[in-house]
Amino acid sequence: MRKSFVMIGIGVAAFALAGTEPKQKEFTAMQKRWWAFQPVAKPAVPAVKNQAWVKNDIDAFILAKLEAKGIAPNASADKITLLRRASLDLTGLPPTPEQVQAFVADESKEAWAKVVDRLLASERYGERWARHWLDLARYADSEGFKADETRPNVWRYRDYVIRSFNEDKPYDRFVKEQIAGDELYPNDAQALVATGFNRHFPDESNARNLMQRRQELLQDVTDVVGVTFMGLTMGCAKCHDHKFDPILQKDYYRLQAFFANTRIEDSAALVSKAERQAYEQKRAVWDEKTKTIRAEMAKLVEPARQQFWKDGYDKFPPEVQAALDVPAEKRNPFQWHMYYKAKPQVEISDEAAAKKLKGEPLKQYKALQAQLAKFDSIKPGELPVAQTMIDNESDAPQTHVLSVGNYAVPQYEVAPGFLSILDPAPAKITKAETGSGRRSALANWLADAQNPLSTRVMVNRVWHYHFGRGIVGTPSDFGVMGERPTHPELLDYLTAQFTGNGWSVKNLHRTIMLSAAYRQSSNHNEAAAKADPENKLFWRFQRRRLEGETVRDAILQVAGALNTKMYGPGVFPPLPPGMVTRGGWKTEEDASESNRRSVYVFVRRNTRYPMFESFDMPDTHESCARRNNTVSAGQALELMNNELVLGWAKDLAKRVQNDAGMSAASQVERAWRLVYARAPQTEETKAALDFLKQHDQITGNRQTSMVDLCHMLLNSNEFLHMN
Repeated sequence: MRKSFVMIGIGVAAFALAGTEPKQKEFTAMQKRWWAFQPVAKPAVPAVKNQAWVKNDIDAFILAKLEAKGIAPNASADKITLLRRASLDLTGLPPTPEQVQAFVADESKEAWAKVVDRLLASERYGERWARHWLDLARYADSEGFKADETRPNVWRYRDYVIRSFNEDKPYDRFVKEQIAGDELYPNDAQALVATGFNRHFPDESNARNLMQRRQELLQDVTDVVGVTFMGLTMGCAKCHDHKFDPILQKDYYRLQAFFANTRIEDSAALVSKAERQAYEQKRAVWDEKTKTIRAEMAKLVEPARQQFWKDGYDKFPPEVQAALDVPAEKRNPFQWHMYYKAKPQVEISDEAAAKKLKGEPLKQYKALQAQLAKFDSIKPGELPVAQTMIDNESDAPQTHVLSVGNYAVPQYEVAPGFLSILDPAPAKITKAETGSGRRSALANWLADAQNPLSTRVMVNRVWHYHFGRGIVGTPSDFGVMGERPTHPELLDYLTAQFTGNGWSVKNLHRTIMLSAAYRQSSNHNEAAAKADPENKLFWRFQRRRLEGETVRDAILQVAGALNTKMYGPGVFPPLPPGMVTRGGWKTEEDASESNRRSVYVFVRRNTRYPMFESFDMPDTHESCARRNNTVSAGQALELMNNELVLGWAKDLAKRVQNDAGMSAASQVERAWRLVYARAPQTEETKAALDFLKQHDQITGNRQTSMVDLCHMLLNSNEFLHMN
């Protein structure tokens, strides 16, 4: 018998469709056996012939595969190469000459381990590794779409991620906070900030079809949670059962149902209960003493407020108008969602309404403002706020499977749940103190050590960022269309160790970096390349170009211009002349603020910072698990013609020439040590001195010649690549 459903239930039968839940699909034997869905089991460490090469258990797994193919692994890279590799890998900055000298002079067996521990303890580590996570979270400081408005407080999430990596926050806690920090840890302000993960969707905030807008945002959150934490392309199942993976269309909407009651909260106060009570007490005093003045001001702007309401209200479809009209006590769950989404488009602050006043009313308003200002001394300051996602006060609206993903064509209702192939039953929901408890159930499932997906996914991501390639080459797709793991036993071994060792990401780094596999040189081996041309078996360390943010930071570091100030709102470095951004770009007045690390550069969705865009910065409208690594003329032109880069080359030249008593050869050596972390070879010194001599004849100025030399070094492949 077919059952009729009414879409959204807001008093009008806007959309109706008959439908019943189809019979549960039977998964094939192959789907049930798929490697990514199998429990994680710690395998035995394989025996290998070349025990002398093995530094830890990782190497045994790597070497076993190599020996089976008859491939010999590369020997270790030299100490300077290793130090530069580790420094760029963990901190995104090249080592200083002093750090190089200390490591080269340390002949103890623990020298390398001490380097790794020092870098992991550096605050620069969190800034570097937060960038990787922000790619996954599709972090940006603006909305996207046509207006691309600024999100003024979303930067707190970026700072939360940096702090979390620096503190080595257990990964299971890190996951829980981002999915349901407000529910699970209601007294932790940073956990509330963490839910900004769910807020990073691009959003057309002035959209009028709020039912469509809500569904699009829910789909974005569902898709990103799927790829980020589970390594599955859940979005492929929004219209039908997944064509390749064992993900039912029902599963897509079961996952989406965990977020069905969430709404945007852009004024979430980041204070304790005691701090809030103290604030409210002070505010009450100010309210009482100023209520007459504020009432008169409100009366003056009321016509403008009413007109703003009417203009916004008239543009909404009838279903949304009905949600605004119905008394609060009679609104159903879906109407509450429509109300909160419509509210910013129909309500305006007194200050904004006052801008519409003219003549005598404006004169009166300004006079009242002056009177109100006399009470500023007793007015409490504004509370710090974050942009987050929280649950509505009411129960969650129903979630239906949608025909071809169309919000207007609902089919049968589903309850929150996980992947049917792992757990077909509805999720057990326990109402939370500050929410529905739905997201708490999902967070606990994702952060369960027994979850075969989320645990492996994070371990593989860390390996990917260290080696430039994951054990699974598609870090956000563990499905049939993704790549198979090259070393499944190693992945499970590291995963079991990761979850059993307190979910410590830093310990995982340390284990990987102390292996012989990580310490290999990047030298080419013809025989090995013939047997394994893509280096899937990790017979050498893969040389790779630095990301745009790391290129910029490294240049600033060697130029002595890097401002290491941490945290706070995004900064606005200078843009190329004539470049226009929708949403605005106010270049920093303080030049030193412009020279802060790239992770703090404001991310405007529709206008990526030119240097970063040239070097393949991802589109922040979507989660990015692997950055492209292209080579283009634009990259060379960016470094050669950018006035900022030329300015940093001048700063570097000043560092090189800061001792007037140094010979030209000594200055060349100093330049090489600053830029490449090594001394120049004899032929390099000769070439550099010849270059300076020839340029002196052209420019008549050694300082200008040195700038040109430094500019050349910053454009070189050796500087722009990790070896």
